[in-house]
Amino acid sequence: MNLPSLRRETRYGMPAADQIMFNRHYVLGYSYYFRQAKWALEIIDPDNPGLDRLDNFRPDYRIPEMFRADLVDYTSSGYDRGHLVASANQRETELQNSETFLLSNMSPQEPQFNRGIWKDLETRVRELDRKSRILETYVICGPIFYFDQPVESIGADDPNEVTIPIPNAYFKSVLAENNRGTLLMWSFVMPNEDSDQSLDTFLVPTTLVEKLAGIKLWQRLTGKKIDREKSRVRRMW
Repeated sequence: MNLPSLRRETRYGMPAADQIMFNRHYVLGYSYYFRQAKWALEIIDPDNPGLDRLDNFRPDYRIPEMFRADLVDYTSSGYDRGHLVASANQRETELQNSETFLLSNMSPQEPQFNRGIWKDLETRVRELDRKSRILETYVICGPIFYFDQPVESIGADDPNEVTIPIPNAYFKSVLAENNRGTLLMWSFVMPNEDSDQSLDTFLVPTTLVEKLAGIKLWQRLTGKKIDREKSRVRRMW
């Protein structure tokens, strides 16, 4: 039995979800309503020998069929199978990298967003983790839906079959522990669209992410100091 308290990724908290997926190298909270992950939580892997990404996209058969995404849902949709836990973050072994290609870890992303600013942010987080003063870097990310805006979907034309809503935006919250025992927090909200703006444009208070995504982040951290950290916007590293 997987106990959340025994997983390193959940040391600082784990949000609720319809189904918690305890993978070997990351934890994911799946939403039956949205037919995709509500959040994905990982520790950035410091050991990266640069294995080639496997690209073995496949359904996650642990999810009930009526809520499960399939490869055909993305075919000719015009949207990328966008990683939440990035392939390049988990490359110590082939098995570790393969896990990131489960469709439960995918969300429909506009191609220029996925291959552009979202990828840039993933790269910058890995750069943060490589800094000598950083001991460990925790990352949680997921989709955001604005219900006062149109929400389109991909997937089957038959309304009785699975369709996957396209997120309006995505969040990423980064919690880094440095060699002085200090916790540093950064959070981002990024529209699901191409952008040439700088990454720091998308920095927001973590409390705003919680409101928009409908989840509690890093809830095992408590106290006035943490409340202030969640409410502030820290400059990028």
